[in-house]
Amino acid sequence: MRKTVLSLMSLAALALSACSAPNSPQQTGAGAPAPADTVGMASKIPNEVSGTISLRAGTPQPSATATLVLNLVDVSSTAVGSAPLASKTSPAGTFPQPFQLTFNPAEVKPNDLYVIQAILTDGDRHYSMPIQAPVLAKGSKNDGVAIELVAEQTPGEKVLADFTAEQKQLGGMKVSHGTKLEKDVSRGWQLFREAGQVKFIRELVDYGAKGFSSTDYAYKDGKPWAIVQQTKPSRDGKPSAIDRAGWSDDGSLVLKQHQVGDDVQPLDADTAATLKKQAMEILSLATGGKNK
Repeated sequence: MRKTVLSLMSLAALALSACSAPNSPQQTGAGAPAPADTVGMASKIPNEVSGTISLRAGTPQPSATATLVLNLVDVSSTAVGSAPLASKTSPAGTFPQPFQLTFNPAEVKPNDLYVIQAILTDGDRHYSMPIQAPVLAKGSKNDGVAIELVAEQTPGEKVLADFTAEQKQLGGMKVSHGTKLEKDVSRGWQLFREAGQVKFIRELVDYGAKGFSSTDYAYKDGKPWAIVQQTKPSRDGKPSAIDRAGWSDDGSLVLKQHQVGDDVQPLDADTAATLKKQAMEILSLATGGKNK
């Protein structure tokens, strides 16, 4: 009798053990739980990226009207033209400053490349990122992301830099001189040519009691592209004002400065147009009407 009872207990224990055993590979189907590594991958994708935006040393702070645009974008070759994963536009404010972008992690493609793009615009001036800011990929930061911005030359600054560079080349150019006396006005000039083309004219005009002007005109293809005029009380006096005007290749006025002392204000369009007219008049006078 004792042996029979023990056998029954052993059979019951085996039955319970079979019920609690995990499913065999053949029992795992479409309705089975997702593999642990897939669940882990989804849980590791954050829903925001954050960090700090700063300006490189020596870069000017933007004005109160500047705008900052932040985009979280997929830069993979297969995602060209796709909309940003997250975007934010706001007044630029002052730097350094923190930032945060929130997005839907379900939209992230694990094998794609993502970066944060910071676009800072202040009138004619644009600020660029010399170094990309990758996020979301293995080994990339998603918080504490450091973005550095650098101011690019404005179109006007580029014209002025090119003008200054050309001034330094005058010594290697062919030069001719001329003068003209008018009532109450004495005018003299130097004309500089390179490869048969007029590149530069420096004009000095003495208005007697009305003052003196020294003007440098730079030309491309027979047309003025940059002008700097100093107005003085006399030939040897300090400039009372300096006007700078310059035009881009499409003819737009991009360099427009009126400087008195250390104060620089925008040059009005009418004064710039007058300077351009003067440039064509002295070009005609210095070349005998040939303009070349």
